[in-house]
Amino acid sequence: MRHRLSDSRRLVTSLLALTSALASLLTLVPQARGIGESTRVDVRGVVLDNRREEDEPRPSARQRIAWEARKRTSIETRLRPSRARLDDPSIFETPLLYLAGDSGFADPSEAEVVGLRRFVDFGGLLFVDDAEPTRDAFDASVRRLLQRAFPTRPLRPIPSDHTLFRSFYLLHGPAGRTGGTRPLEGIEREGRMGVIYSRSDMGGAWARDNLGTWQHAVEGGETQRELAIRLGVNVIMYALCLDYKDDQVHAPFIMRRRGGTP
Repeated sequence: MRHRLSDSRRLVTSLLALTSALASLLTLVPQARGIGESTRVDVRGVVLDNRREEDEPRPSARQRIAWEARKRTSIETRLRPSRARLDDPSIFETPLLYLAGDSGFADPSEAEVVGLRRFVDFGGLLFVDDAEPTRDAFDASVRRLLQRAFPTRPLRPIPSDHTLFRSFYLLHGPAGRTGGTRPLEGIEREGRMGVIYSRSDMGGAWARDNLGTWQHAVEGGETQRELAIRLGVNVIMYALCLDYKDDQVHAPFIMRRRGGTP
C-alpha cells in the first residue's frame, strides 16, 4: 500500500514538473498574431499633385463606405484606408482604387499613367467620384487622364442592367448626393469594368464627421443617401469578384426561387 502511495506521489510530482516545463517553454515562443490589416480590403485613395489627405473633398468618405461594407456584408475592410500614388507599386496590393476631386489637377506623369493602365490590365478597378459635378474642371482632368491611359477604350455609359447594379444589392441605376441623374460611365476590359466614373458625388452622401453626423445634405433625402451607400457597397463587391459573369451573379438566389439547388 505504501509503495502504491509512493508511486502515486512520484507520478503527481512528475506531472507537475512536466506542466511547469511546458509553461516555461511557452513563454519562450512568440505570441501568434492574427493575419491583420494586410488581408482586408483597402479602399485606397489615389494621390495626385502630392495632395494631403485633408485635401480630399470628402475626407471621411472612404472610411465610411469601408465601414458600411463591413457592417452589411462578409467583406473585411480596412477602417483606416490608405493612400498611394499611381506610380507606387503598393497599388497592386488592393483590387480597388478611389479617386475623388472637386477641382482640376495637373496632368500626371507618364509613370503614373502607366501605373494606372497596368493596375486595370491586371484586374483592378478604379472608381472615380466627381465631388463637384456642377463645375467641369475635375471632369476635364479625369477625361484627359483616362484618354492617356486607355486611348482605345473610351468612357461609355453603364446601362442600368449591368452586373454592377446587382453585385450585392439589386439597384436600378446611379445614386449620390446630387440625386444620381447622371449615368455612371465606365471603361471595360475583356467584359469587365476597369474604371467606373460617377458625377453624382457619391462620397458626399457617405461622409460623416467623428460624431457620426452626416456632413452633406442629399438632394433626394435619406432614401437617396441609402441608395448611394448601397451602390458604394456594390462597387466594393464588384471589385472583389474578378470573374463575374452577368447571368451568374444571382444564380443561387434564382435557383432557390425556382425550387432547384445551385
